[in-house]
Amino acid sequence: MKKVLIIDDDQLFLNLLTDYISERYPNLEILAFDNALQGLAHITADLDLLLLDLEMPELDGGKLLAYATEKGLDCRRIIILSARDADYLHKCFPMGQCLAVLNKHEIRQKAVLDMIIEALHKKAKH
Repeated sequence: MKKVLIIDDDQLFLNLLTDYISERYPNLEILAFDNALQGLAHITADLDLLLLDLEMPELDGGKLLAYATEKGLDCRRIIILSARDADYLHKCFPMGQCLAVLNKHEIRQKAVLDMIIEALHKKAKH
């Protein structure tokens, strides 16, 4: 089973995303935390996908990204989520720093997230 860790302090968004992934992609194990410090302990090199909110009170997504890569997690398994626009996100996280930076409220960006999760789900089935 492929493992996905989501860390986002927006409890409503976290619940919606967790429920959505769990219902559509049953072959994925979802761990979700609304507290960055609690989620920190679950960041390991064997995660298949890490979804991080950019702006959180305890630790921001940039610091968690740095921590995850130091722990050995491939940056191509990390997605930064934010309510900020895509241009701002791409300035903060240039190509190659993580798999993707996505605005969590734009429908087109949700489609990108769906494609990534779908691909992970297909791998989990094999």
